[in-house]
Order: sequence, then structure tokens, then C-alpha cells
Amino acid sequence: MQIKLTSIATVKNSRIEPSDDFWEEIISEIELAKHIPTEVFENISNFSHLEIIYFFDKVGSKDVVFSGRPRGNPNYPVIGIFGQRKKDRPNAIGLCRVELLEHKGRTIKVKYLDAINGTPILDIKPVFKEFQPKGEIKQPVWVSDLMKNYWR
Repeated sequence: MQIKLTSIATVKNSRIEPSDDFWEEIISEIELAKHIPTEVFENISNFSHLEIIYFFDKVGSKDVVFSGRPRGNPNYPVIGIFGQRKKDRPNAIGLCRVELLEHKGRTIKVKYLDAINGTPILDIKPVFKEFQPKGEIKQPVWVSDLMKNYWR
């Protein structure tokens, strides 16, 4: 089945190339597309965090990976793509939870978005406490090593 999606906004920030680390310093603006009315942001400032769903538009079909060692590191096990958060995915969709810093008109300013300048946004959702994971979050030890510089 083929699905057609249209970008609803665009990322504006200083990061122009994909990078695996040091995203915490990046502040992004998300600006609505012309066809989206401003009222979609009405009362968005009542939320501290948002989920941003975006499209890895720079990933080509030849870049898709179905399994491999995260970041090519021989110290990590071979992991299927659905056990990773890598950009080279079959549908090139990204998801990130961000902190909302500011809302002005057709733009929101966020922190902790790991998308480069010009990235198309597919959807924005508020984070509800009730949707947070229940119970303990489990992950392999290698993930903490892989992520040690991501949000620095």
C-alpha cells in the first residue's frame, strides 16, 4: 500500500548535515507551511513537551539498512533496524520528543530535536503524562554507550 503525506512545517536550525552526536546545543524553529492555518498552534504553550514526527528527506532508497551494528561499531551486536533509531529506515520517518521553548505566531522554538535544517515535519503532538511508558524501561547496555554524547 502506498501512503501519501504532505509536510505541515519545516525545521530551521544551524545543523545542515546529519550527525550522530551533540544535539543538545541545537535550538530549532519549526515554521508552519503556508497551507496550514496558524490556529493549529492555539494554546500549544500549555504543554512543556511535544512529539515531532518528521521525514528524513535526505535518505535515499539505496541508503536503507535492515540490520547492522549501530554506527558500524564492532563492539555492538548486529541489530535489526527496528531495534535502532537510525535514520536509514525503510520509511525514513523520524520521531523525537522535544522541549517547547517558545511559540510566536506560525513558529515554535524547541530544544532536543535531532533533525537538520530544512527537514519536513509530518506531525506535531503534545506529550501527555498518560502516554508515558508504564513500568521500567529496559534496554541493552550498548545503548547507553552509543548515546553518551548524543544530548551533549
